[in-house]
Amino acid sequence: MLYHLFQYLESHLDLPGAGLFRYISFRAGLAVLFSLILSMLVGRSIITRLRALQIGEVVRDLGLQGEQQKRGTPTMGGLIIILAIVVPCLLLANLSNDYILLMLLATIWMGVIGFLDDYIKVFKKNKEGLKGIFKVIGQVGLGLIVGVTMLASSEIVVRLPIERAMEKGYPIVKTETVANPRYLDGPLQEMAYVKTTLTNIPFLKGNQLEYASMLSFLGDNASALVWIVFLPVVIFIVTAVSNAANLTDGLDGLTTGLSGIIGATLGVLAYVSGNAIASDYLGILFLPNSSELVIFSACLVGACVGFLWFNSYPAKVFMGDTGSLTLGGIIAALAILIRKELPIPVLCGIFLVETLSVIIQVSWFKYTKKKYGEGRRVFRMAPLHHHFQKLGMHEAKIVTRFWIVGLILAVVTVITLKIR
Repeated sequence: MLYHLFQYLESHLDLPGAGLFRYISFRAGLAVLFSLILSMLVGRSIITRLRALQIGEVVRDLGLQGEQQKRGTPTMGGLIIILAIVVPCLLLANLSNDYILLMLLATIWMGVIGFLDDYIKVFKKNKEGLKGIFKVIGQVGLGLIVGVTMLASSEIVVRLPIERAMEKGYPIVKTETVANPRYLDGPLQEMAYVKTTLTNIPFLKGNQLEYASMLSFLGDNASALVWIVFLPVVIFIVTAVSNAANLTDGLDGLTTGLSGIIGATLGVLAYVSGNAIASDYLGILFLPNSSELVIFSACLVGACVGFLWFNSYPAKVFMGDTGSLTLGGIIAALAILIRKELPIPVLCGIFLVETLSVIIQVSWFKYTKKKYGEGRRVFRMAPLHHHFQKLGMHEAKIVTRFWIVGLILAVVTVITLKIR
């Protein structure tokens, strides 16, 4: 809203300083501050309200150090995160941008699913919460919305040299003549804005993958039927990352801190993807208008850091599924939109390992119970963070070390942009 207001003031009244709002860096800085301050200011009153409503965490006796001290701690604190993302984004982002609209929808969509899950647990006293099938339907629904929008929107495009676009037969939305990013004072180059499912993939020559290539056996029909591959991939990523973030949310500040690190990394990737010179230098796809997602990423980072003020050990509030499912859905949708979904296993490596630990534990227990009549375990307890608790490691130390690993994985993810 402020973006559009200052755009009007600049174009109609020539107001000094109004042009600052045209700069992504300026608005991103404001977004971090606004979301951080908002989450800290509103957070305390929301926590007080949650306490008054007796919306406390129900703690199962798992024999973990300090778990009983968490009993009664307010949950559903994810409302703070959602509020601190949505409000600054509405104020500072370009609301006519399809990327922003899609991310706002993803945030609210997953927030509603997580809220319903927490509501049923807390107010209906049903420990199972929202039935798994309904969660999956919601996650699949978001995946479909993201995937179909990417396939249909005329704004979500990739800019390529027109020769390559015509050679590959990509649908061309528009063309323009621009300076070559590598030689700004050289000859002009004709570029095409095309609809394609091209995405970036590290370690391979060319750094790109076309989903339609998986259907090459269909010949000329491959491009028209690419949705057969693309939509299931998007749905799988949204569902997997959302559930993985939910599984990881078991220690004070763990998912919050990791999400902030991942959000900052995705913000960097969104910036370089939306910058013609940077994307050309790194050999990644140039996505016109995607740099607006830097604003959303900044809101995400500010919201996570602000929430961490209350969620760090010892936590005064838990995010609940309202927060964890939402953060997972946001991360997945954001990575898909900037076409960096394939490095997710690296960037979200902690989420992946936590999920694998549960899968391995359950699978091995069932297998050994069937074979030996007694279930055996690989880890002392799953997810993995509880295994380290069982080994006697303090909760705060586990979280800090997981954050450090998350930072290393974030750096590796950025580095992979140049490895091919």
